[in-house]
Amino acid sequence: MPRRTMIEAIRDAMDVSMGRDDKVVVFGEDVGFFGGVFRCTQGLQAKYGKSRCFDAPINESGIVGSAIGMAAYGLKPCVEIQFADYMYPAYDQLTQEAARLRYRSNGDFTCPIVVRMPTGGGIFGGQTHSQSPEALFTHVSGLKTVVPSNPHDAKGLLIAAIEDPDPVIFLEPKRLYNGPFDGHHDRPVTPWSKHELGEVADGHYTVPLGKAAIRRTGSAITVLAYGTMVYVAQAAVEETGIDAEIIDLRTLLPLDLDTIVASVKKTGRCVIVHEATLTSGFGAELSALVQENCFYHLEAPVARVAGWDTPYPHAQEWDYFPGPARVGRALLETMEA
Repeated sequence: MPRRTMIEAIRDAMDVSMGRDDKVVVFGEDVGFFGGVFRCTQGLQAKYGKSRCFDAPINESGIVGSAIGMAAYGLKPCVEIQFADYMYPAYDQLTQEAARLRYRSNGDFTCPIVVRMPTGGGIFGGQTHSQSPEALFTHVSGLKTVVPSNPHDAKGLLIAAIEDPDPVIFLEPKRLYNGPFDGHHDRPVTPWSKHELGEVADGHYTVPLGKAAIRRTGSAITVLAYGTMVYVAQAAVEETGIDAEIIDLRTLLPLDLDTIVASVKKTGRCVIVHEATLTSGFGAELSALVQENCFYHLEAPVARVAGWDTPYPHAQEWDYFPGPARVGRALLETMEA
C-alpha cells in the first residue's frame, strides 16, 4: 500500500472526489496555480481546469459566502481558508448561513460545503497562525467538525465530508502535515513514510464521521485527544508507564460518545488533552459529558491539559504547547487522586 504525507492524502481525497463527481469544486486563496500555501491542492487546477480549481480574492467571507450560494444551486464546494486563524471574517457566513440553511428552508435546501483550515501551533507561527478554534464551531448547531490525526484518516474523513449533505469544518493540524509530532520539539520527526498510519489506499474510501478510534488500549485511565495531541498523549503514556487507553476522537461533532463512555466506565479515570486555550475549550464539553454519563464509575476528578488562556506566544512556543511533561503530570496526579 502506498504511503503518503497528510498533505498528499488530503490532495488525493480532493482528486478522487473531483474525479468521481463533477459537481465538486475547489477554491480559496492561492489554491489554483500555486497549489495552496501548504501545497495541498497542487496539480488539481492543471488536471481539472480553472473552472473547478481556482483562486479566490483574499476575502474569507467572500470565499465561504460564494461556496454557500454554489451549494444551494447543487455544487459541492471544498474551500480552503489559508489558516484557521483567518476564519473569523467568515464566521458570520458559517454560523448564520451555512449552518442554518437546512433548518431555515425546512429541508428544501442543504449546504454540502467543506471548509478546510490548517490549525494549531508548533511551527512558530505566532499568535495569528497557531490558533485552535474548534470549540467555536462545535458550539453551532448545524456544523460538523472534523480533526484528523494521520494521513489514512485524513483522506477517508475528507471524502466523507465532501459527500456529506451538510457543512463540515475540516481542521488539519499543520504540525502533522509531514509526520507525527510527539511534542518533543528537539527530536527529529519520524516521517509518515515510516509510520503505519502513513499507509493510504489508492482510490475511494471513507472513514465515517462520528466514529472515534482507540489508538492504545489500557485499563488504568482514559485519555481523550484529537489531532496533534494524540501523539503527545502517546509519548506521555510511554514516559510515565501508565496503562492508559488513548482515544482519538477524529470528529468532535458528531461525537462518538459511546466509545468514550465505555472506556471511562472501564478505567474509572479520564484526562482530556487539547491544544486550544483551556477556558471554554472543547475539553470542557468533554469533561461535562464524562461526568454526566460516568459519574458513578469515576475514581478521580476529570483532568484537562490545554493551552494557557493567553494569545499563542511566539517566543514561548513550547511553554504554551501542551507537551508530554504536562500531560504526564496530569496522568500521574489523576492516578494518585
